[in-house]
Amino acid sequence: MEHPKNFSPATSAIVFLLLAGVLYICVLSPSISNPLLPFQETNSPPSNFTTIVKFHVKDELDLALDEASMPNKTVIIAVVNKAYVEQSVNAETTMLDLFLESFWLGDDTRALLDHLLLVTVDQTAYDRCIFKRLHCYRLVTDGVNFGGEKVYMSHDFIKMMWRRTLFLLDVLKRGYSFIFTDTDVLWLRNPFAKLRLNETEDLQISVDKFNGDPRPEHNFINTGFYYIRSNNKTISLFDTWYSKKDNSTGKKEQDVLLDLLRHGIFKQLDLQVRFLETKHFSGFCQDSGDVSAVTTVHANCCRHISAKVRDLTVVLRDWKRFKAAMTKYPKVASNITRSFMWSAHTGCWDSWKN
Repeated sequence: MEHPKNFSPATSAIVFLLLAGVLYICVLSPSISNPLLPFQETNSPPSNFTTIVKFHVKDELDLALDEASMPNKTVIIAVVNKAYVEQSVNAETTMLDLFLESFWLGDDTRALLDHLLLVTVDQTAYDRCIFKRLHCYRLVTDGVNFGGEKVYMSHDFIKMMWRRTLFLLDVLKRGYSFIFTDTDVLWLRNPFAKLRLNETEDLQISVDKFNGDPRPEHNFINTGFYYIRSNNKTISLFDTWYSKKDNSTGKKEQDVLLDLLRHGIFKQLDLQVRFLETKHFSGFCQDSGDVSAVTTVHANCCRHISAKVRDLTVVLRDWKRFKAAMTKYPKVASNITRSFMWSAHTGCWDSWKN
């Protein structure tokens, strides 16, 4: 049997070069489409280029809202400063502590604290919020000190109210609906049980006095408590509202919204608005006449924080006595409810004398 002849050096060199060329084309070259390998994307960028992927980076407010939000992107928002969180020498408690205690004493309200975002306008208020392990956000306003008590209708009070409005506009633009509540509002029952949540109402807002008239021009709204859904109409309302700031000298933001209301802004924007009855959402301007139905109590028609703290302390005491009596004497519950009366708000009445 004949054995094959050995290749000559020249032939071996040619074979080696051919194999090397095939290997380069099939494996090593990234820029040439390879018919022997699975499909390749021929338009891919050169390997020395970096692909840039754009994504939304959440800021501190996004994170704070996300942490406090309910699954349907609804939050509860309150704004505080140093005067609301620090106890004065003669006071037994603070406004913030009374506010939080009402969630503890109220019916079906404790779990709502998980969805409360406390917006603090100074460092002391923020530190106190963190200490109480709440959801906290520090609202910084350059060149402005919102730390001390801002007496009702003072220049600083009005400035702080407008800053609050701008902040809430930002929240709406981020797609969050919310209940806004002043911290001088006690939550005695879960307000969501009394609010319409079927998305037909754009704004549900409290009033100083309820007269049963659905026409906007006949109601004295109070921006200390309201529920608002985030949509294009409500964002337009807040945009228009805030745009009036510099042309409304001497007016607080609530007065400007009332002017817009009386000039037909709700109708122009096709806003569906509900005015909340004081039977459920009451205040010192008009007490609820039905303790079995009352949901919130607002220290409105009051001028100083010290007076609010005094009279809200009495409200909580009335509430605790009512609940204790109902627990102890369930067989005469209807009589207890019928005979109940709130204590007089003497601190707030006297606050207007100073």
